[in-house]
Amino acid sequence: MSQPIPSPAVDIRNLRVSRGGREVLHDVSLTIPRGSITGLLGPSGCGKTTLMRSIVGTQIVESGDISALGRPAGSAELRHRIGYVTQAPSIYSDISVRENVAYFGALYGRDRDAVDEAIVAVGLNTHAHQRGDELSGGQKTRASLACALVARPELLILDEPTVGLDPVLRVDLWKQFRELAAGGTTLLVSSHVMDEAEHCDRLLLMRDGHLLAQLSPDELRAETGEQNLETAFLTLITMGQNV
Repeated sequence: MSQPIPSPAVDIRNLRVSRGGREVLHDVSLTIPRGSITGLLGPSGCGKTTLMRSIVGTQIVESGDISALGRPAGSAELRHRIGYVTQAPSIYSDISVRENVAYFGALYGRDRDAVDEAIVAVGLNTHAHQRGDELSGGQKTRASLACALVARPELLILDEPTVGLDPVLRVDLWKQFRELAAGGTTLLVSSHVMDEAEHCDRLLLMRDGHLLAQLSPDELRAETGEQNLETAFLTLITMGQNV
């Protein structure tokens, strides 16, 4: 007998969101498979953060249905199952990395081992005793990620986590994302840098609040006839079609 197809980690149908009297997400429908890295890509201001906030349940939506891990977005039971890392580092500046991660770990009932694992996972074990205000920008980003990882979420949503990082740190962070996905975590990672699409299993391509396509990097190349993903994205916009 064939195995049943698992339900998607995220399922969105006909989502519309308005802010300040202006519609910023236009009838968006998509799915995100479990245990994968899905890249949410598009220029700044295209609606990526609004879409992520909608999935987490912190955004008021005008209409549409959103489910995450089989439950309605924003459900109380999802708070321990979804991790969300915003663009701005979300750590306390006057306590150490370890104390920051331990605080968030305590909220989720995690022990010291879980705290240590999260710190090691983001490569901050040698900086664990430094205060938040003593860290570089890239280190603050990784500390924020550790605070999300300590909860061991099933779904991890990351809003432009590599902004401002040097190329070496970006490569290291994507390696960590791949290891998380291999362990069963579902990741949704936003970026406005198209070369990061290479690291993703699936892509969600957005422009001006519209979802242009949901497909793999290879499918994007095949659809547009372009090998460079940034050129392929621009070609897709020119074609003006949904995939």
